[in-house]
Amino acid sequence: MKYRNAGALLPPDLLKQLQKHCEGCVIYVPKRSKSAAWGKVNGTRRHYDERNREIYKKHKDGTPVKELSRAYYLSEDSIRKIIRKRKK
Repeated sequence: MKYRNAGALLPPDLLKQLQKHCEGCVIYVPKRSKSAAWGKVNGTRRHYDERNREIYKKHKDGTPVKELSRAYYLSEDSIRKIIRKRKK
């Protein structure tokens, strides 16, 4: 992160307003753009959503939690959590 002098960067009226609130301190100004939600860009979210739909469907069709746990390499608690979320 690069520090820049606000006096050289901001209009005088905005600089005066900032000085009222935090004269002499260092502030961080975040970027305007929002980043994409987790997994949206590389398809990871879609992959897990499809997997979780599949787990829920198999459970509805009668596959036991223990078997789903072994098939998907997840704990039984994780499988139950996926099923609970899908029911809603």
